[in-house]
Amino acid sequence: MTTSSAKYRAPFAPGGSQEIDAEICRKLLEIALSKGGDYADLFFEYRASGAMVFEEGITRSASRGVSLGLGVRVQRGDATGYAYVEDLTWDSMKRAAETAARIATGSPGAPAARLEPRVLPSRYELAQASLDVAGLDKRALLERASRAALALDSRIRKADASFVEEIREILVATSDGALCRDVQPLIRFGVGAIAEQAGRRESGRSGGGGRMTLQYFADKSPEWHAERAARQALTLLDARPAPAGQLEVVLAPGDSGILLHEAVGHGLEADFNRKGTSNYTGRVGKPVASELCTVVDDPTFLQSRGSINVDDEGVEPETNVLIEKGILRGYMQDRLSARHFKLPRGGSGRRQSFQCAPMPRMTNTVLLAGPHDPEEILASVKRGVYAKTFGGGQVDIANGDFVFNLTESYLVEDGKITAPLKGVNLIGNGPETLADVSMLGSDVEISDGIWTCGKDGQSVPVGVGCPTIKISKITVGGTQIG
Repeated sequence: MTTSSAKYRAPFAPGGSQEIDAEICRKLLEIALSKGGDYADLFFEYRASGAMVFEEGITRSASRGVSLGLGVRVQRGDATGYAYVEDLTWDSMKRAAETAARIATGSPGAPAARLEPRVLPSRYELAQASLDVAGLDKRALLERASRAALALDSRIRKADASFVEEIREILVATSDGALCRDVQPLIRFGVGAIAEQAGRRESGRSGGGGRMTLQYFADKSPEWHAERAARQALTLLDARPAPAGQLEVVLAPGDSGILLHEAVGHGLEADFNRKGTSNYTGRVGKPVASELCTVVDDPTFLQSRGSINVDDEGVEPETNVLIEKGILRGYMQDRLSARHFKLPRGGSGRRQSFQCAPMPRMTNTVLLAGPHDPEEILASVKRGVYAKTFGGGQVDIANGDFVFNLTESYLVEDGKITAPLKGVNLIGNGPETLADVSMLGSDVEISDGIWTCGKDGQSVPVGVGCPTIKISKITVGGTQIG
């Protein structure tokens, strides 16, 4: 379990002011099952967080927050009862268990199994939480970034920097016998720069982080991020209008994995397939991508933003092979969907907080390396687009259609990157795009942790990754005919 100071330990932790032990959990689970539920679980959560924004030479905002609560879930067939409370007195917890139990009516269900503490892996062991570091030290990091961006070029007119941090401690108890505790750290650092020339303004951004300490900055300093953000903004000052039409597109390694996450990953979450609303429904064992493509959802990367030791249903997650050499192998399962598909375990049940019921979610979704040299891939393009960084996008889960805008991209001519482009959108279909992967680089990278995934009103931290990818054809939306 992650090391953290007593200052940021949950009240329900061993030795805490409101310690919750196996006996208390067992009694609450019995109440939750008292109306005939098939399954019940308890999700205790404590979250301590902080944020700081530095802008125009001053600390624009600084905040701290704490949340604490319990969510109780009861399942009866495919129906779910859910209730939560924000204090851990016995009467409040009992009332939440009784409320969730009302999804079922009848005699008491099967008694809860004996709760056994689970030994979890250690994917983000820390010596010191960032929340324990003095605020002035974190402000100094932000000031360094802002100063470095402004000093790079006189055309950089504004620079801002932000730092977000949290410690999330959870306790999960389930009626089938799991008792799991985990402490999950998270930091995210970001720098933004605005460049101006001849009345034209452009912006650039850079950021990173993960489940780690401030030691992160030993490898990627505030100045490193500042230079990336500033150079992106300066590059865009000279960007030309984007071509339009069907073109070859090369995706840069790392951040481009967000296209995979959105256009393909969500369609592989089991709840959409259980309900028959995904374009991947009923296609397990069938080809859904180029045979070059193997896609995994992997929570085991050390200190990555999407990594977890245990999911929010008390299941230890493992590497999940979703697509293997172009063949669909399976979906990301929570407990409800795993039972529907008659599979033994889930491991992908995640929730934003104790106020939310879990659902199948991604962790670190990665397209694995292929056989091609990245320079060979670029050299093969006669005329196309090199997509370096992505902005926002929209995806229709039912059919896989997507639209993404690129924040940094370049024209490729005769195998060489030439002019920067502006206004580039990629328009396509997830399965069709994976089928059109014609070359795949050996240079797989995991994106530096900035991504947050939204689904049904819930947000969770995730990671993405991929190698250099060549897509033989994709519709590029721009202002000039390609």
